[in-house]
Amino acid sequence: MTAELVRGQNHSLSQARLEIRISAGTPVVAGATLGDERGTVHGVEWVAHPGTPTLPGLEVSRQAAADHRLAVDLDAMPEAVHRISVLLALPAGGGGGPLRFGAVAAPFVAVTGLDGTEVASYTITGLDAESAVVAMELYRRQGAWKVRAVGQGYAGGLAELLTDQGLPQAHQLASGIHEAVAQGLARSVPAPPPRTADGDRSRQAAAPALGPDQGGPTAQGASDAVPTQPMSPYGTQAPGAPPQPTSPYGTQAGPAPGAPPQPTAPYDAQGAPAASAAGTPQPAPTDPAAVTQPSLPTTGGPIDYSHPRRQNAAPPPPPTAPPAQPGQPARPVAGDATGWSMDERLYNQVWGMFEDLARTMAAYRSAVDFADSRMEKELDLILSDPRSRIGGQGDAAREAARAKYTHLVDQAREVLDRDLTQLTAESEVVEPALPPAYAGWDSPVWHGYRVPMENPMALRLGDLHLPECPQLRIPLLVRLPLERGLWIDSGRAGSLDGSFTDAHDLRRLSMETAVAHAARLLAVHPAGEFTVHVIDPAGSGGQALVPLVRTGVLAAPPALGAGGVTDTLGRLTERVDLVQMAVRAGAADSLPPGLDTSEQLLIVNDFPHGFDDRAVNQLRYLADEGPAVGVHLMMVADREEAAGYGPLLDPLWRSLMRLTPVPDDHLADPWVGHAWTYEPSLVPTGSQVLQHVLTAVAVARTKRT
Repeated sequence: MTAELVRGQNHSLSQARLEIRISAGTPVVAGATLGDERGTVHGVEWVAHPGTPTLPGLEVSRQAAADHRLAVDLDAMPEAVHRISVLLALPAGGGGGPLRFGAVAAPFVAVTGLDGTEVASYTITGLDAESAVVAMELYRRQGAWKVRAVGQGYAGGLAELLTDQGLPQAHQLASGIHEAVAQGLARSVPAPPPRTADGDRSRQAAAPALGPDQGGPTAQGASDAVPTQPMSPYGTQAPGAPPQPTSPYGTQAGPAPGAPPQPTAPYDAQGAPAASAAGTPQPAPTDPAAVTQPSLPTTGGPIDYSHPRRQNAAPPPPPTAPPAQPGQPARPVAGDATGWSMDERLYNQVWGMFEDLARTMAAYRSAVDFADSRMEKELDLILSDPRSRIGGQGDAAREAARAKYTHLVDQAREVLDRDLTQLTAESEVVEPALPPAYAGWDSPVWHGYRVPMENPMALRLGDLHLPECPQLRIPLLVRLPLERGLWIDSGRAGSLDGSFTDAHDLRRLSMETAVAHAARLLAVHPAGEFTVHVIDPAGSGGQALVPLVRTGVLAAPPALGAGGVTDTLGRLTERVDLVQMAVRAGAADSLPPGLDTSEQLLIVNDFPHGFDDRAVNQLRYLADEGPAVGVHLMMVADREEAAGYGPLLDPLWRSLMRLTPVPDDHLADPWVGHAWTYEPSLVPTGSQVLQHVLTAVAVARTKRT
């Protein structure tokens, strides 16, 4: 039962992995601070905000929005942390929006499980001139965690709030947060919409998108984070990143966020509670400690994932589907999601499909596990009674137990098939409507390709699917500009495709995958707004690089040998340093006249061949500092080949999002932790689409200069 708190009241928390859901009457910036036993925040590294959205055990939203979801893992909190304060602030300037909380509806904050079940909630009333507020806090007490409703407002805004918590750099950090929001690095993006009672997704309220912008972000390993809104999807931008095109509603259209960590990504491989198809919370089977006997899914009403405590003003309504026949599900419509543009609506719709598939599959798996567990218990009970082992009584009991199991599994499968049918129908409508940035290379949209005039909102990196329904593919979309670098894994470890036993073929395919991703990035940006550099020390990627070299879209020929490595890394490192200094000094106009201010992508092939210790340190610097100032990294490498450097490179691998050139199940969603099979978006064999697109990019760049 939900505890509805009033100011000062507390409530015990029995779960370690939680979501904090925020709903406000206007876009707000959400953040959190970590405090010691006295509540003191010791430095900026103890503050999670849109520019730095992920801390150990904590991930905040990377956008300013009317609705947010913050991910918290109390078990992952450092021992020095005794208090987590959830902060809300109105964006400075507001673009004409409210400057005080007294002018808007009272914000609502809820602590929920990962399945959406509310644990405690608090409506923050009594605010007037305040523009920042500590909404609630999670705190340790005698080894256990509790939540307390705070509602402490500050008329002086974020700077006063952070100063009150003991942060020495409060004013600088507050300015950096507001600057990130003003530049569109924390733009508002609705989350995947919930389902309504009629089985269709509601588009009436915008919630923070989770996703696999999000971000993805976690340490590389058996399971990576999908980049994320939540997964995460959340994709974070750091202060000082290049401004993005303006959207129709007056804010920056370029993304922001960084994953959830990515979680850092908000996705991880740990089990999380799932929602049953009937809306009943179910523990995910991947976490044995959390498994209880769940309620079984029924063939009753559709899934309801909504958190409808508050309804806020939404963007213009999306297209509506024609009325469905009585008793039939509503026919899907492309762009049937909340958003201010068709691209944003499609983006949110894709992530809504991703979340729906994750949750309905979790419900099915949980129901099957429960049926299996119950049958085992009944069989054990039969065998434990000597009387049931004699004659036909035992056989009849065993048959009855198996019949119950079959009935329950068939019932769960019926619900799953119903949801899969609806999602498949939606996918068949949505896929042909996707713009080039979201479309596969086999989409007809590329035949009419024109170089765009504005930066895109997101990019497709491949497809995701689950083993129970491999035919249903969900596009893996990540927010732009990239918050994390990309690592195309040319090693064979973990690959699901056993046909690639030849290491040379796998390296070639890895480089072709990198070229396809680079070509898409070039194609979806305006002419001259995206620049690609290549380091190929041994020249082993020459064949795969032909489309980029022949069309002349590279900034320079691929750099060869140790000298080429040193020169290219030196120039990009210098660019990062110059832009960082200009941003920190507030003197962007003082950059050298010849400096290329476009987004930069560095492709590194065959790492660590040709790299000495100094070059390795420069590469790590670019991976860590580059994304915030428009320099992005794409590595084609086998981690085992770099093992000679020891643990020195572990932070580098963890900072990159791992992709594979062949199917691999290393990605996990942020809701229930499924292991999703990732497949890269490759150009069909024999297709000339890459040549056509890159030629158009080269011609447009020539005209621009």
